[in-house]
Amino acid sequence: MKIVIIGTVASSFYGFRSELIKTLRAKQHTVYAFTSEYSQSDLKRIEELGAIPVTYQLNRGGLNPLADIIATYALSKKIKSIAPDIVFSYFSKPVIFGTLAAKIAKVPRIIGMLEGLGYTFTEQPNQVSKKSQAIKAAQVFLYKIALPRLDKIIFLNPDDPKDLLKEYSIEVKQVEVLGGIGLNLENYPYSGAYPTQPTFIFVARLLAEKGIHHYISAAKIVKSKYPEAKFIVLGAIDKEALGALKDFELKQFVEDGIIEHPGHVNDVSKWIAKSSVFVLPSYYREGVPRSTQEAMAIGRAVITTDVPGCRETVIDGVSGFLIEKWNPQALAEKVIYFIEHPEQIKKMGYESYKIAQEKFDADKVNKRLIAMLGL
Repeated sequence: MKIVIIGTVASSFYGFRSELIKTLRAKQHTVYAFTSEYSQSDLKRIEELGAIPVTYQLNRGGLNPLADIIATYALSKKIKSIAPDIVFSYFSKPVIFGTLAAKIAKVPRIIGMLEGLGYTFTEQPNQVSKKSQAIKAAQVFLYKIALPRLDKIIFLNPDDPKDLLKEYSIEVKQVEVLGGIGLNLENYPYSGAYPTQPTFIFVARLLAEKGIHHYISAAKIVKSKYPEAKFIVLGAIDKEALGALKDFELKQFVEDGIIEHPGHVNDVSKWIAKSSVFVLPSYYREGVPRSTQEAMAIGRAVITTDVPGCRETVIDGVSGFLIEKWNPQALAEKVIYFIEHPEQIKKMGYESYKIAQEKFDADKVNKRLIAMLGL
């Protein structure tokens, strides 16, 4: 079979789709990887996976209807020239415009996957701007046009279909919940060794929605009682994002000894293995956060928020704790619990590991996904 996979950023193919592509190629399917943001080295890496890279134009962030119509028509021509048996799109804009383009190209089977509802559907602690409200309204309008034309839509968590399809009365032929993209667990080996000093780690872009401010606030509370506790932050500053941590703030928190920030690191898994507990106080509309899955595979207890996507990663009180969003005090209390009950670090960490083996093994996940794709 000929399979077209439509994404945006080329690195997402070799970062998150490599196991899927390899499995499809092992089944003798021909895979075309459509990317709109790429470098020549990106395209070479996609080729090395066994897929055929195809470039196309899509304004990922813009809301220009005429440009989107022109881009959709051009995309449909590229799809039609391949004449695939199936088109599978992921991320919001490819699901919308890739679906419409595939319909124009008369593709026999069209499937989309939404890995979280994203920023526009993220509940904010303060009033949402008029611009954000307008973008959300436009996105819902486009979903209402595109999603009913899918043969199937796949979500990663059970909250997203309720909060999108049910909330906005969008009819779709078939809905499936995958439960996470999964990991090659060999890359994240279990570690039963823990630091002697209680060490907590946050791994994400330093965005308000990912909970960086709440993590730092909790660290301040904890260190006033247990100054020896360590709080590591791995992640980059996003200068464009509203409410993101600023450079000068980050430097000040490091100088004050609240957090440690080693800068850009390539071996995130080693840093997780050198930590006691993984913390992600996110209120972003995640699919199922990958960094949390990585920490679970390594065998780390998790403290995260009781919000869509994040709540899929923790059995509360067994493998970690689910806390209320926007609540640094609740986060600090759970951190202190682990400091005062160090035996629970290893016990809950092992429960995390078992969940990762069952739910987030890429081999198992890809078998489920390929079955959902009907391949």
